[in-house]
Amino acid sequence: MALFGFGKKNEETKKSPDCACNGGCASSEATEIVNDCCLEAKNGVCCIKVLGTGCPSCHALLENTNAAVKSMGISVDVEYVTDLKKIMEYGVMSMPALVLNEKVVSMGKALKTVDVEKLLHKLGF
Repeated sequence: MALFGFGKKNEETKKSPDCACNGGCASSEATEIVNDCCLEAKNGVCCIKVLGTGCPSCHALLENTNAAVKSMGISVDVEYVTDLKKIMEYGVMSMPALVLNEKVVSMGKALKTVDVEKLLHKLGF
């Protein structure tokens, strides 16, 4: 028995094979954060987000992520998300957090530019 419809919501979660997010933005739980760019991307970065509350660490991660994206020649704008409701939809409990293609890849650290680049390379970008 599913209380408040949670069981049904999980049953409806499906992954889209054509999505660069590997289904991260196609779940029924992500209705607020679905990004059309993920449907267009085949192999690569469709969206990069820094989640934060506006603290110095959050701004540092944003600046370092922008620098990494620029040095790698990735043509994607880095979005800075400060809305706590949207941040909670990602399940992030410590900030700053880095989201690539709608998947949280780092949280609780203000990664340096080199670390963001290494992470992007490790993830195949």
